[in-house]
Amino acid sequence: MNVQPTLETTTLAGGCFWCLEAVYDQLKGVKDVVSGYAGGSVRNPSYREVCTGRTGHAEVIQIQFDPQEISFRQILEVFFTIHDPTTLNRQGADVGTQYRSAIFYHSPAQKETAEALIRELEAAQLWPDPIITEVTAFDQFYPAEDYHQEYFARNPGQGYCRVVIAPKVAKFRKLYLERLKA
Repeated sequence: MNVQPTLETTTLAGGCFWCLEAVYDQLKGVKDVVSGYAGGSVRNPSYREVCTGRTGHAEVIQIQFDPQEISFRQILEVFFTIHDPTTLNRQGADVGTQYRSAIFYHSPAQKETAEALIRELEAAQLWPDPIITEVTAFDQFYPAEDYHQEYFARNPGQGYCRVVIAPKVAKFRKLYLERLKA
């Protein structure tokens, strides 16, 4: 008898969803990553609408993971390594509320873990500025258009992929070599 693992879901915003997806796709224990939108007021928003900053959505990834292989805390440790959690509504050249840093928790335990880790990171003073990552209850997730899914994997030679995403993926791979999928 083959027992299927019980998967958990989390939703993270850390700037461009292409960057986050490219990293989490390679992380052992992560079973699925979908780019999309969360945290806004418009139902079924389009990329064009989200880019205006008027819908309130953030570019996010929704991750399904096996907590027997990777913990939620480990998911977040990677998250805080691959983006700047101290810049308000900005990641590099991407500016606007759609690029904010946020953890949309799916359970009280996820909220508690996220808040505890942020307190630990603040106490360690890893950044010169305070962490501004939102810890917000998950409400609704809207998958992004098909052309956004697996963007880095399908477009590695594209300029943004080479200049912005590839260095983030390389940094992640170097720091988390033992956590990469085979």
